[in-house]
Amino acid sequence: MDVIASHIAVEQKIPIRLQEYGVGIFEVCPTKSALKKALKKQLILVNGRIATTTTYIAGGERIELKATERKHKRQVVLALKVLYEDAYLAVVEKPAGIIVSGNRFLTVANALEQNLQKSDVLDAVVPKPVHRLDYPTTGVLLVGKTSSAIIQLNQLFENRQIQKVYYAVAIGKMDTKGRAEAPINGKASVSDYQVEQTLVSERFGYLNLVKLYPKTGRRHQLRKHLASIGNPILGDADYGKPGLVLTGKGLYLHAYSLQFVHPVTQAVLLVKSELPKKFMKLFPMF
Repeated sequence: MDVIASHIAVEQKIPIRLQEYGVGIFEVCPTKSALKKALKKQLILVNGRIATTTTYIAGGERIELKATERKHKRQVVLALKVLYEDAYLAVVEKPAGIIVSGNRFLTVANALEQNLQKSDVLDAVVPKPVHRLDYPTTGVLLVGKTSSAIIQLNQLFENRQIQKVYYAVAIGKMDTKGRAEAPINGKASVSDYQVEQTLVSERFGYLNLVKLYPKTGRRHQLRKHLASIGNPILGDADYGKPGLVLTGKGLYLHAYSLQFVHPVTQAVLLVKSELPKKFMKLFPMF
């Protein structure tokens, strides 16, 4: 296992136990409990030897932290388009028909490690999605690569400090712009929309390319909201109108962009995912 951090002990008047001295010397061991876990896993060396809870520090010792050894696991073969990446986070493009995470083997989460570069930051972890997209939905998916970035990104979502934009193809006649506010599971929910283009359809009456701005993040929010105003999303088998559900093409809902302040660099990031080809076939001039 590789050494990922080292520390030269400060001289002590009286030798002190490592489990007392070592609290906080490594970022991943900020507490006594965390330090004890690292010692139990034999991840800490003192002058090249594995340390224990009975190891004493007098001063001048080299204290080293080793990386956790990962168990070998079968890899998911799934190529993901990486839209943005640095040592702390990444944005990937989620394909249709793949769940983000869960008990299945084939998930976006299980494919992240093979598609992203390994972070060299001290608290690096296996990359993890910090939000979800529905199984049939495509588009931008935000991923954390360090434990601190995951916590901070989750806080941005909770505080509604990440601006999300979606595109959908909605059925029926619509106002140029508007707001849907139907509660979802008893919770307040808000989605703003703006119609970008409309075409006449023999089967559906009208098809609209709609830009969507969800202000809250409820499950199936956009699908439920568009259905609630009488304009279900094309291809939505769950919330579509009987006889007007297009089959074989998937759901016409795409997570187009994310904008937020990077939790480490403080730079404003705007990451976009271009509309899928099936959208462009309907609206080639967009």
